[in-house]
Amino acid sequence: MQIMRYGLAATLIACGAAAVHAQEKYPTRPIEFIVPWGPGGGADQVARKSSQLMEKDLRVSLPVINVPGATGQTGLNKMLTAQPDGYTISIMTGDTFGLLTDPSTKWNLDQIVPAAIMIKQPSAFFTSAPNLATWADVEREAKKRPLKVAITGFGSPDDMHVNYFAVKGIKLVSVPFAKPAERYTAILGGHADILYEQLGDVKSFLESKQMRPVILFDERRFPVYKDVPTGKELGHDIIINQFRAVMMKAGTDPARLKVISDALAKAAATGDYKAYLVDQYADPASFVPASGAQAFLRSELDKMRKFAITK
Repeated sequence: MQIMRYGLAATLIACGAAAVHAQEKYPTRPIEFIVPWGPGGGADQVARKSSQLMEKDLRVSLPVINVPGATGQTGLNKMLTAQPDGYTISIMTGDTFGLLTDPSTKWNLDQIVPAAIMIKQPSAFFTSAPNLATWADVEREAKKRPLKVAITGFGSPDDMHVNYFAVKGIKLVSVPFAKPAERYTAILGGHADILYEQLGDVKSFLESKQMRPVILFDERRFPVYKDVPTGKELGHDIIINQFRAVMMKAGTDPARLKVISDALAKAAATGDYKAYLVDQYADPASFVPASGAQAFLRSELDKMRKFAITK
């Protein structure tokens, strides 16, 4: 009987050890990669490019799931209601992040953990109408009548820029378009006068001369569009550029967070991803690992709060 007890105890210990070992192995199944925007936009592109490169390292699939709505909050909520087991990750854009400036927002920074910042891009106002060929044209026309600006959603950095100029007497009005394709083409179809977007996201429209940037929100002029002034040089000190990060739910095992962060770091270091950043007119030094991402996000939030006051 005593021998049987020892044998049972040994078996239980062995099973426990095996269970712990099984728990430590990660990942063992597909990781759902949520994009809280529709297909074809910048968030969708960075998720698909990242997942493609990460699959080679993690040896599991990372299916991209588009869950648009509520300026990215619908997709975010899908991640926040999932188990913090590392099998659900999500793209977070500056558009959704900007909603934290509103005290009534139902989620907070403590509920999410950044695995990495994957891309940072300069933003601009774009036009297509012949009578809005320059920023001077826009200012002149906006003093006569309200101009509609196609944005991602209210409370976003897009909206902050619109409100910033409205306070200065330049009559701009935000018009949200949840679907990227509809937002991009709004100024082509006459549904809006101006588009707020990132250069890389509308590159095909720029190259086909269907639209043009009239003012760039960055520290310096962009090399490809040297004739386009920055807001800063015109006296508008508002620079809230777009970023897209990969987030996990707070409470996720730090070891699993590190696995994802390391995989993203490897992906970002590939020639393929570096070429993608060039193609997207992005900052070559876009990547920020998990160790520095939290500080980056808090800095961005402080900046956004400064301009959210102008609403």
